[in-house]
Amino acid sequence: MGPTVSRRAVMAGAASLPFLRAPGARAGTPGELTFGLSSFPPSIQPWQNTGTAAATIKLMIYRGLTSYAPDGSLRGELAESWQPIGTQGWEFKLRDARFQNGEKVTSADVKWTIEQIAAERSTAYFRSEMQGVERVETPDDRTVRIILKSPVATLPIMMASYHLPIISRNSPRGTSVGAGPFMIKAQERGVSLELEPFTGFHRAGLPKLKRIRAIAYADENLRVAALRSGDVDLIEYVPWQSMDAIAADPALSLDTVDGAFMFLVFNGSRPPFNDPRVRKAVAHAIKRDELVRAAFFGRGSPLQQLPVAESSPFYNAEFKDGWKYDPDLSKRLLAEAGHAGGISCSLLSTAQYGMHKDTAEVVQQHLAAVGIRAELNMPDWATRVAIGNRGQYDVAVMGTAADSNDPDGIANFIDGSLSPSYVRSFNLKIDRITELLAAGRAEFDQAKRRDIYREVERIAIEQAPMVGLTWRSQGYAMRKQVTGFKNLPGALTFYSGLTFETTDVA
Repeated sequence: MGPTVSRRAVMAGAASLPFLRAPGARAGTPGELTFGLSSFPPSIQPWQNTGTAAATIKLMIYRGLTSYAPDGSLRGELAESWQPIGTQGWEFKLRDARFQNGEKVTSADVKWTIEQIAAERSTAYFRSEMQGVERVETPDDRTVRIILKSPVATLPIMMASYHLPIISRNSPRGTSVGAGPFMIKAQERGVSLELEPFTGFHRAGLPKLKRIRAIAYADENLRVAALRSGDVDLIEYVPWQSMDAIAADPALSLDTVDGAFMFLVFNGSRPPFNDPRVRKAVAHAIKRDELVRAAFFGRGSPLQQLPVAESSPFYNAEFKDGWKYDPDLSKRLLAEAGHAGGISCSLLSTAQYGMHKDTAEVVQQHLAAVGIRAELNMPDWATRVAIGNRGQYDVAVMGTAADSNDPDGIANFIDGSLSPSYVRSFNLKIDRITELLAAGRAEFDQAKRRDIYREVERIAIEQAPMVGLTWRSQGYAMRKQVTGFKNLPGALTFYSGLTFETTDVA
């Protein structure tokens, strides 16, 4: 993912940007949108994963080969079409698009991007996946052929990830030139970012906005107050306790979807959580109904299996109670693992998001009831990401959405063969799950894929590489004058930043 995440490297090339004045101007200027971020991005370097606030900004300034339409369907982005080459290759035809330096997007840029992500010293989020590329062929500027070491039926979906944008190979050293609808104009580090439209964007007539100012409101109550007072036009991460009041406000609109979820990850590099019996003990100690009430004010539902939506053809109803609340089972499992007297551990979360803080506090209480004494560590979000990436925890609370609505979208949470990331358990590899995920990724027959992912879930319930907690309602709220912004369905809710290209404000 390029250089190590730090506040000094908030974005590639940002050092030369002018600083903004402190926030003060009220929202309401036609064509100029003020956006309330949930946190200031630790980094918006293109191939890093530093959270959803960063992803939202990345979706403004970068674009990949594919992306998603407002209805959640996969669409062409820098590629206008694609087709398989046998079983181990994909050919993408590029559209006439330009980077923000004015240069055309070419097959050479795609090849260079994949090579950078897969490089030996890369720490990119998708490094492992891109190391599965055998070679990239560039027969002409508008044609790119990605030849894989083994079949990957889901490659077009993978290329839609906001962690896989195509970057100009001619980007000046230390910068990353993308092809998105907006460009960073200025920033005040830790406070705000100002973006202006890229007039060479490949979708005719877009973007509609003349300016976006993204201001970080780490305090969720201040974020809501800023919207209700008119200081901002649109906010992300609407706190659940505020949803009813916002929905009832005639000046505001609330757009929510159920698709994000909360879960626990573990440090598998040392005892006691390298033992699946201890991880399962945790799984069966949680009263998920209480979590939904305490952290999400009832706007959610228990998650006692892998996070596959009931609407998905890959949903397995037979596992819906796989991690149900059973404290007696938790105690037996601990005793079998040699911990009849209980254990002490650390529980990592963050106080910056109420949902993370509240979830951690409830989980702590439930674990204590079965003999697992967890000491809370709740730093700010950037620190929580860094600690998670380094594996400096025993158990950690996580909250996000899958990478896509395809079942392969959950691979990043349970495939321990991938590069270390705060979104999955640290150094916890279950070989059979890795093998099955690779098989599911390689299989083009949907019926066979369903069988594969059913077996993945059966093993995951037993081995607990992660533990599901709750589904949650994820919301954006905006002034009625804002049009064209849409919360994408299901797991794609965090891709909603794509619709800033069609957003306008009267």
